[in-house]
Amino acid sequence: MTDVIRNQWFVRNQWYVAAYGAEVGRELLARTICGEPVVLYRTEDGVAVGLADRCVHRRFPLSESRLVGDLIVCGYHGFTYDTTGTCVAVPAQHRIPRTARVPAYPVVERDSFVWVWIGDRDRADEHLVPRAPWLDDPRYTVVRGMEPLAARYSLLVDNLMDLSHETYLHGGYIGTPEVADTSTTTDVDEVCGIVRVSRHMADAACPPFYARSTGIQGRITRWQDIEYHPPCLYLLHSRIAPVGVLPGPDGDDSAAFHAEIVYGITPSTESTTYDFWAVARDFAVDDQSVTDFLRENNHAVVMQDVTALNLLEQVIAAEPAGYQELSVNIDTGALAARRMLARMLAGSRPAPARPAATAAATT
Repeated sequence: MTDVIRNQWFVRNQWYVAAYGAEVGRELLARTICGEPVVLYRTEDGVAVGLADRCVHRRFPLSESRLVGDLIVCGYHGFTYDTTGTCVAVPAQHRIPRTARVPAYPVVERDSFVWVWIGDRDRADEHLVPRAPWLDDPRYTVVRGMEPLAARYSLLVDNLMDLSHETYLHGGYIGTPEVADTSTTTDVDEVCGIVRVSRHMADAACPPFYARSTGIQGRITRWQDIEYHPPCLYLLHSRIAPVGVLPGPDGDDSAAFHAEIVYGITPSTESTTYDFWAVARDFAVDDQSVTDFLRENNHAVVMQDVTALNLLEQVIAAEPAGYQELSVNIDTGALAARRMLARMLAGSRPAPARPAATAAATT
């Protein structure tokens, strides 16, 4: 696949989630990000490294090779690479060819994620890494996971930007009639490159996901405030409280329950995606039964999405060119996200500065 074809599908000069920090260790880990095979590991000092997962000699996967100290020794012919991707040993000769090196990708760890920059190295500014600070905040308890999708990443973006599907796809977990029945507001911040979608339900049924975890009996005030940072990070600020319980005039919202739902949306190939998901909560933080419940139930919700999106990918792949879909009011946020992604893909503007996300009391 050529760079021209890849660039039609992926925004390359961006940071993408390659793994959770806990996944990267002294075992070689293979990931494919924006069509690029990458091998991840930690040095003996604990620093995360990302190299192209192909030996320069005969393209053998370095992820199927072995670590010796901080060096990767190719499991096919023994070409040996340091953490910069430079070949430092070649079998049966002392002279190492000048071109014997593999790309090394900039790697940054933030908020329990390992981020990799796939684009031009000289544009890799770690200050542009979008933030999800709750995932590393001791005031929150987190459940997390990753599921591979056999679907293009834009389908996951569409799914997450329109939460009305919760009513129909996730009934019995997080969906209630009010989610689909309540209108949304959409704000597009072109300067910061963020699409925001809000749905505030004043009087809604409490779905099992929150009834069991918060202990609320009866109906609730339920807020869903989305921040999408194209192309790679999705944040859902979820506020749950008994009906009529609102933030105080001073902003205090300690009577409510807050869950920060985070998705790292990482395109792997044109038709596959890594779906990194996490739920951070500020309630029942020491209750292991709640942690177990939320992990099991959120995984079930994610797998419902995986099944639906994998099916949708098959449908779209089989469609004739030019098929026209219908969009309605609930698609406003998803369509705004599509437009922003299209502009980024076209290279019409540089990557925006990414302000750190904050856990506002009203979200």
